[in-house]
Amino acid sequence: MANSASGMAVHDECKLKFLELKAKRNFRFIIFKIDEVIQQVMVEKLGQPDENYDNFTASLPADECRYAVFDFDFTTDENCQKSKIFFISWAPDTSRVRSKMLYASSKDRFKRELDGIQVELQATDPSEMSIDIIKARAL
Repeated sequence: MANSASGMAVHDECKLKFLELKAKRNFRFIIFKIDEVIQQVMVEKLGQPDENYDNFTASLPADECRYAVFDFDFTTDENCQKSKIFFISWAPDTSRVRSKMLYASSKDRFKRELDGIQVELQATDPSEMSIDIIKARAL
């Protein structure tokens, strides 16, 4: 189902894997990539449940845009175990302008396909999505 604004389709696997992350917690994170040739958002990498935030950030390319979801576990001040699903739009300054525009124009529609996103974050370099920022946004 191409979006008239961006022409971008979303592969069914994106929604299926997101549902697995949300309901079954089969994955810690999912990294999505736009295949510019076929104009479709695809699953690029699935992070296993035992992987951590450092594994996640290391999986993002330094000079290419990506979408990602991360299931962040944390403990509240009241000592309650909780988790929040973050949607991260990764657009490093060093990525191609065309790529940044494509990811920006497709983001809202793609995000709507993933029902259950609790926090959204946009980052152009690793400091904008440090673990401290993630913790602060989760609370």
